[in-house]
Amino acid sequence: MTDDTPTEKRNAVSTALGKSLKAIRIAANKSQETLAFEAEVDRTFISLIERGLANPSVLTLANICFALNTTMAELFAGVNSSVPASSHIRRSNRAQPSLKPVKSRLR
Repeated sequence: MTDDTPTEKRNAVSTALGKSLKAIRIAANKSQETLAFEAEVDRTFISLIERGLANPSVLTLANICFALNTTMAELFAGVNSSVPASSHIRRSNRAQPSLKPVKSRLR
């Protein structure tokens, strides 16, 4: 997703998580740059998370929470939405297994 992706097409969970992160960061009186330095991520990644454009790993979120002196439960407390499984388009498995019998090396 790019920055020009309309807000209504962004993932609702990512957007809610970003808003929650921004509120906690501002309450902690930290800039994106300070938070990024303390969480050992890039400042632009913090910005992407706050705008709902990035999908951070659990470890990254744990580092961010540690830097903000908060818990992941508090971070996710502001996330009141979920995404039904059917809303995601999954890629099909394009692997084409060989149907040839494997030749045995034993004789």
